[in-house]
Amino acid sequence: MKKILLALSLGCAVLTASAQQLKTPAPSSTQIIKQEFGLGTVELSYSRPNVKGRKIFGDLVPFGKVWRTGANSATTLSFSEDVTIGGTKIAAGKYGLLSIPEADSWTLIITKQLDVTSPAAYKMTEDVVRVKVPAYPMKDALESLTMQFGDIKATSTNLYILWANTMVSLPIATDIDTKITAQIKSLMENDNRPYFNAAMYYMDNGKDLNQALAWFNKAADQDPSAFWVLHQKANCLAKLGKKEEAKATALKSIEVAKAAKNDDYVALNEKLIASLK
Repeated sequence: MKKILLALSLGCAVLTASAQQLKTPAPSSTQIIKQEFGLGTVELSYSRPNVKGRKIFGDLVPFGKVWRTGANSATTLSFSEDVTIGGTKIAAGKYGLLSIPEADSWTLIITKQLDVTSPAAYKMTEDVVRVKVPAYPMKDALESLTMQFGDIKATSTNLYILWANTMVSLPIATDIDTKITAQIKSLMENDNRPYFNAAMYYMDNGKDLNQALAWFNKAADQDPSAFWVLHQKANCLAKLGKKEEAKATALKSIEVAKAAKNDDYVALNEKLIASLK
């Protein structure tokens, strides 16, 4: 009898050990997205539940109640630099992302709380900002909750939240002009001055085009074989309305680009010249 009990005990131990080693996919997988934005990064961490034939909004996710905006652990957003959301400046750091879905609109909440997984744990006093955004119906349903950064520009982006037949977006902005202008001012006092990059920033962001042109000229003087510098100088001249000078500079860029066997810039300059007619 003792031998039988011992054998059963050993068998159970083996089964228990096997069960402990079993790994299966998480029902709601975790996704971490890190996106370059402004002069830094923004990082999102959330879990992705599936529809599985259920009615989501207004049922599984009730209207009018705080939702963790995901499954499992709390959803978080981390900013490496200050951002602005809903007109409120938010210091760099890690925050929770919550939402209150309604049929036609959602309230998106940035909170100091990083552990809200149920409405009972939510404290309104920890809110950093609330933003009410419209909810849009989608023609094609998404099985898995999906979040992604889109419309990424130098100073703004949108965080899209899509699930089932609903989409909402959270606008995020950042101020980089003050920092970049300060960098340019500081670097222009050094021996190795970033003439080209400074000129590009000025030209692309609606700043003083004459100053940009002056820096393009200095960049071209530093490296006469830099066909890309000549091309951007031609673009700057075109923006200033100096079409003949722009054409002459584009032709020079073509000449140098051909010598370097760079057909892409030959084509870019030809396109620019055609636009000047």
